[in-house]
Amino acid sequence: MLLEDESNAVVKSADRVLDVIELLARWGREMSHTEIAEALDIPKSSLTKLLKNLTARGFVEFVPVTKGYRLGEALIRLSQQSTHSRSLVSCAQPVLAEITQQTLESCALNQIKGDQVAVVATVTSPQRLVSHLRLGDLAPLYAVSGGKVILAFLPDQMRSEYIKTVKMQAITPKTITSKKALLAQIETIRQTGVAYSMDEYTPGIVGVGVPVLSSSGFPLGSLNVAIPSVRFSERVGARAVAVLQASAERVRRDYIAANEHTR
Repeated sequence: MLLEDESNAVVKSADRVLDVIELLARWGREMSHTEIAEALDIPKSSLTKLLKNLTARGFVEFVPVTKGYRLGEALIRLSQQSTHSRSLVSCAQPVLAEITQQTLESCALNQIKGDQVAVVATVTSPQRLVSHLRLGDLAPLYAVSGGKVILAFLPDQMRSEYIKTVKMQAITPKTITSKKALLAQIETIRQTGVAYSMDEYTPGIVGVGVPVLSSSGFPLGSLNVAIPSVRFSERVGARAVAVLQASAERVRRDYIAANEHTR
């Protein structure tokens, strides 16, 4: 019979295995040992053992060229998700509807996909002048509020790697194309917890975004609203921030509670 401390250690190890798999699925590319350790706040020695076991079972593969890890073939043979597990999208969908009810603006849940951000759930504003955030739309992390705020809260090494390799291109005349300017914005976003895109991706649209953070502080995704510039003001922006931050906390809490319950 396992002692209580031993039992707790086994449960913690199982949680970490699931955390590694979920992280690799979200990130969408190979991740180094250090990146995984930072993202999940796992001691490197413990992570080495986990990755060794996962690799041996085929759930994770080591890629020599990039010296990174990715999901393995064994996962393909398993069901994509337990029917009892709630995804971030299912937790966020009713909250998105409430965001639009409160702000009267289009809103979205976004998640990182490689070096871009994708709209994974959205609700459209009922107003005549509206910005359409279409399901599946991809945008550069540096150009939209939902992407910037995810970028700001990535672990240091992941963020540094992105900054080092990204090729910043002007999408509109107001798109930030300087890495120095982006780093300055990231510092502000980390302090305030809010990101803005002022006509930087779509002319005439102001984006306001906040992160949805895991219990370890990793950005599971982001919530944002898209406000036509003619309707945007300091008061409107402050209202949007308040609604988004309360909504992000609700999604975070529901997601963590639901998935801890099913483990």
